[in-house]
Amino acid sequence: MHFRHDGVVELRACDNRLTLLPDSVERLSRLRALHLRNNALKTLPDSIGSLHELRVIDPRANPVTTLPKALAAMPRLEKLHLRWTANFSLPEWMGDLEARGCLVYR
Repeated sequence: MHFRHDGVVELRACDNRLTLLPDSVERLSRLRALHLRNNALKTLPDSIGSLHELRVIDPRANPVTTLPKALAAMPRLEKLHLRWTANFSLPEWMGDLEARGCLVYR
């Protein structure tokens, strides 16, 4: 999967059995919402940190075990949905993300 269009503001890739999100997601420079519910993702690529317009990330119901530290520095991130991710332990930087106003749903 490769992304080529930078005009996309919302991407819904739920229920697709995705095992990884390609680094090419960084090309979606205007992306504001990324919905990845009910896939097979164990992590997100570090390149997601370059999506400076991203406000919502929803990897709910995935076997997520880690998240890239780049999420902590995302300037506009407002909501991070982590419900139904049983094997996930919150990283130390998650508190910083919440302190600056990002809602983390667990």
